[in-house]
Amino acid sequence: MKVLITGINGFLGKHLSDYLRKKSFDLIGIDITPGSNLVGDISDPNFVLNTIGKEDFDAIIHLAALADIKKTTADPYETYKVNDYGTLNLLELAARKNVSRFLYASSANVYGVPVDRPATEMTPFNPRLPYDYSKVLAEMLVRSYAAHKNLKVTITRSWLIFGEGEPKTRAVPRFVRACLSNEKIPLYNEGKDVTDPTYAENYARAAELILTNDNAIGEAFNFGSGNKMSIREMAETIRRITNSSSELELLPPRTEFEKEPQISYPSIDKLRRILGYEPAIDFETGIRKVVNWIKQSD
Repeated sequence: MKVLITGINGFLGKHLSDYLRKKSFDLIGIDITPGSNLVGDISDPNFVLNTIGKEDFDAIIHLAALADIKKTTADPYETYKVNDYGTLNLLELAARKNVSRFLYASSANVYGVPVDRPATEMTPFNPRLPYDYSKVLAEMLVRSYAAHKNLKVTITRSWLIFGEGEPKTRAVPRFVRACLSNEKIPLYNEGKDVTDPTYAENYARAAELILTNDNAIGEAFNFGSGNKMSIREMAETIRRITNSSSELELLPPRTEFEKEPQISYPSIDKLRRILGYEPAIDFETGIRKVVNWIKQSD
């Protein structure tokens, strides 16, 4: 199977592509930064429909998005332009190519502060920030193309994915670097938010199942480990693993919209039941991989 991956230069794209290549998938990488097969902006219909359209592929995994919370909150227009118009362009490309699968990487942020704990795929959407709304809108576009163009789609709603190569501003690499330097560990909202941190290779395994199992067609799946952990617990675990003397720095929320702690963690029963998914790498094993990578790369 030949798979087109958008956002392949991002940290998740790199983990996904490394994994799929080992599984003998052929890949075409798309990114806005150099280093991929095709370089361009997915919000540009000429680039998507004409330049990418010249390529042959069987499936699309759409990862590319603006995801930095501060930047997306400051510039909603650019967020919707990339995350929604870009997704629309790729859906149209997928329909024209009649691909066997369109995997859209959505986010747990569509649930906001979920009314259900754990959140299931039936939990109502409750977005708070522009990024959250952009993911809700994109999911509606995906659903429309499934209904009106008979596109074979699957949606994943992921909680906190971490791994080697994450941007330094993300929680896990910030905590690890702080611990390795015995510096304070900054915790926004005092670390009260609760999520389900999951190592990136686990997502790659789920993506492989989605690409190869027809039972995934037309479905949305929550993705995580099926556990829950507060951001403070994450920091304390990383501090223990690194044997650090770092202190916890309790900070206010990043934005007014985030004052209420986001207690959000998933049920992954549907992913287990339909696709037989089980996470292979647990939190502490994944953290040790990140610690070793940071030690070697910094």
